[in-house]
Amino acid sequence: MKLGDARSGKLPENIIGFGRALRRAGVPIDSQRMALAIEAARLVGLERKDDLHAALGSVLINRQQDIEVFDQLFSALFRNPELAQQLLAQMLPKVRQGQPPPRKARVQEALAATKKTKDGPRQESEIQLDAAMTASDRQRLHHADFATLNASEFRLIERLVRDIPLSLAPVHGRRTRAGLRGQRPHWPAAMQHAGRTEGELLWLPQRARQPQALPLLVLVDVSGSMERYARLLLAFLHQATRAHPRAVFAFGTDLTDLRPAFKHKDTDRMLEEANQRIADFAGGTRLGASLSTLRERHARCLVGRRTVVLLISDGLDTGEPAHLKSEVLWLKRHCRQLFWLNPLLRFDGYAPLANGAQVLHQHADGMLAVHNLSKLEDLAQAISKLMKRTSNSLIF
Repeated sequence: MKLGDARSGKLPENIIGFGRALRRAGVPIDSQRMALAIEAARLVGLERKDDLHAALGSVLINRQQDIEVFDQLFSALFRNPELAQQLLAQMLPKVRQGQPPPRKARVQEALAATKKTKDGPRQESEIQLDAAMTASDRQRLHHADFATLNASEFRLIERLVRDIPLSLAPVHGRRTRAGLRGQRPHWPAAMQHAGRTEGELLWLPQRARQPQALPLLVLVDVSGSMERYARLLLAFLHQATRAHPRAVFAFGTDLTDLRPAFKHKDTDRMLEEANQRIADFAGGTRLGASLSTLRERHARCLVGRRTVVLLISDGLDTGEPAHLKSEVLWLKRHCRQLFWLNPLLRFDGYAPLANGAQVLHQHADGMLAVHNLSKLEDLAQAISKLMKRTSNSLIF
């Protein structure tokens, strides 16, 4: 037990410990926020638990999806003094014990990291967000293949991929607005401005086309060969594509609509619902049949040949190549561009030898690697480069 000094007791160290527990749960917190939390706790005092909860939440949380994590972790740490003896629990009066509500997976992992075994601290070789990772550890995780990660590294990478953006350049839509440049005058805006200057037309607005975010259609392979990548890529896509109109489907032996799951703001809730919806996880791959279902039931997801399709698969299809080719050609005719995101590009000298991989390689507008953190960070830039080129065999 840490004693602290006589002037401030254990308050600063315990607030820092609570902040570290939040970071283990995937909440982005830096040293400045921890300092603000210490000052906020000193100002509101420790007499009322709800006041301390509101004060810490106001300075430590800035994302909607982290509020529930903060509430559950705060409640858990302040309910059990032995679990949180270094995280503020001993500073507050005990509350009534009761059956706690189901905790999120991120909260359970953060709480497990604070527990100690009978023989001392946990000996698991886990890497936490607030741990003293060396530069070599960070560099290795940055370029490590997702399929080679151990359990603790996998949980860390799963939290890190949620903060990687996928910002694609907007395109010009059909609707127009008043602007400085355009092909035709915008007479309604011109008359409106003239009315403000007593009939004098000081400048002539032009009709400029409004920029629009590119709609995305994402197809994620959840077969057995993609089992190690599917969860990480779904967590990545959930946060990275929020700025775009999107339709997300999972496919294995059948097509699963994940749009209801992707409506959740919290990634953990999205993964829970996706897990309930996907019935063919870690099974086989029938991309041709899945694209047929997409064409028959969800063709409206392809908006006016402006949709960018991200097909995430290793190409190990078990269906008929002729059927797959016909469905891929239909998809190409109804989308803006088709990009194949292939984790097998982690191998030097990779060649698409499987029948399904040959079809995708022949008709995709580009093939990109998504097997590690570094490739995901460069994904938006790589897609933007491919969109400006016409070659169908570029690899980044």
